[in-house]
Amino acid sequence: MNGAQSLIQTLVDGGVEVCFTNPGTSEMHFVAALDTVPGMRAVLGLFEGVCTGAADGYARMAGKPAVTLLHLGPGLGNGLANLHNARRAHSPVVNIVGEHATYHIQHDAPLTSDIQAIAGAVSGWVHTCRDADSVAADAAAALAAALQPPGQVATLILPADCAWSPVGRATPPPPVPRPAPRPVDPATVDQVARILRSGQRTALLLTGPAVTDPGLELAARIGQATGARVIGNRANARLQRGAGRPVLPRLPYPPPQARAMLADLQHLILVGAQPPVAFFAYPDQPSLLAPPECTLHTLATLEEDILAALDALAEAVAAPAYTGPRYPAERPPLPTGELTLEKVWRSVAALMPEEAIVSDESITSGRNAEAWTLGAPPHDWLSVMGGAIGQGLPVATGAAVACPDRRVLAMEADGSAMYTLQALWTQAREGLDVVTVLFNNGAYAILQGELRRVGAEAGGPKAGALLDLTAPAIDWVALARGMGVPASRPTSAEEFNRVLSAALAEPGPHLIEVQVKGPGSGSG
Repeated sequence: MNGAQSLIQTLVDGGVEVCFTNPGTSEMHFVAALDTVPGMRAVLGLFEGVCTGAADGYARMAGKPAVTLLHLGPGLGNGLANLHNARRAHSPVVNIVGEHATYHIQHDAPLTSDIQAIAGAVSGWVHTCRDADSVAADAAAALAAALQPPGQVATLILPADCAWSPVGRATPPPPVPRPAPRPVDPATVDQVARILRSGQRTALLLTGPAVTDPGLELAARIGQATGARVIGNRANARLQRGAGRPVLPRLPYPPPQARAMLADLQHLILVGAQPPVAFFAYPDQPSLLAPPECTLHTLATLEEDILAALDALAEAVAAPAYTGPRYPAERPPLPTGELTLEKVWRSVAALMPEEAIVSDESITSGRNAEAWTLGAPPHDWLSVMGGAIGQGLPVATGAAVACPDRRVLAMEADGSAMYTLQALWTQAREGLDVVTVLFNNGAYAILQGELRRVGAEAGGPKAGALLDLTAPAIDWVALARGMGVPASRPTSAEEFNRVLSAALAEPGPHLIEVQVKGPGSGSG
């Protein structure tokens, strides 16, 4: 057994089943070992950002790590944007990054780089193997690091000679510990309970496990018993919503609307969430979204046992069963006539299968999706956590690998999709059940709004040209078909209904391009 084989065996023994990869010369012994060590599925991505984004989507839905195999520092660099998103989502991801042989690094070959420095920007744990005998233990340590609550990116750097050299000691690797989240101090629960019973204007801001089914029920009970408002974070790694679940308004993206939602609060209780801040700084506007007179309190961080804390809090405030508003179980009627943003989302709500997974990178085209999808069946909603665009298609890919029995909908903006359109090829190659709804308005529409929001002078022709995607126009139907994905471009609501229904009924990936024009039609 060589080092690469011991690495894969350790990962498989630790429960890892999938490797998303775009390998190079330094990783060839890992590639060869995939055929000699059973249990690891290898998924090829044509760009490293697809691999890292897919690992993020997989981890969010599977609740365990996938592995990425990346080629040296440049390959890792190509994957950094979606590793940034994975870090913000607290997704457990293990990167295996090839490195030159230990004796070759001194010669400064063209692909030599400081991989540890590159990895450090997005990883909670970074380590370089020193020899073949240590690879198995290093792999176990990487997996354990990725699984540290609430999950993080761990990067193991594998020099080529550590991969190809035989293992001298056939000792089994140590077992991979799976630590539980820390318990919340009962005194913290008691303090928050007193605030909730005070009668002062209070809200709970939720994310993480708090926006999955058990957390939503507990938070809704607490809000009902105390009069506190219950608000969801703007973006969540995995939000469970849809018919029968408690209604959860989410903090809006635009700062004025977000500040208005929080304006009258005296207390804001953070449940897994960070203090709410504007995505960017704007001239003459505050960065903090809660009013200055609002006191922030933390019930539980993501490193702590959020569900146990909510359960204890519900008991402390004697919260009965929840009887308040829930998302309706009646699907909206299929729209007709001119195809608009609202009608696209209403059609999706009317036709999506139960327990679908929505990878949302619709940007401005999805600003009103919350209202337009009322009546949708139960589903999971995956957001862009770190703000780095190019996540939607890869995350949908990883989610489909993790959950082959569930339909995935990628609600995707045209500008964002261009970053990682290679994910379509992987979806076709793997036969993944992903339906992409591509909002095409030929612009970075969100930046058109940001140009005004930051107080820049009125944009002239040069500024306008930098935000325009119509010269030349991007033909998404042609691009998708070139990647092996069936594609269509409906022009009416009736045609969209028919195309979406057929795509959801057929196995494999599909892309539906929606050309939307007019006010509020931006995608991004």
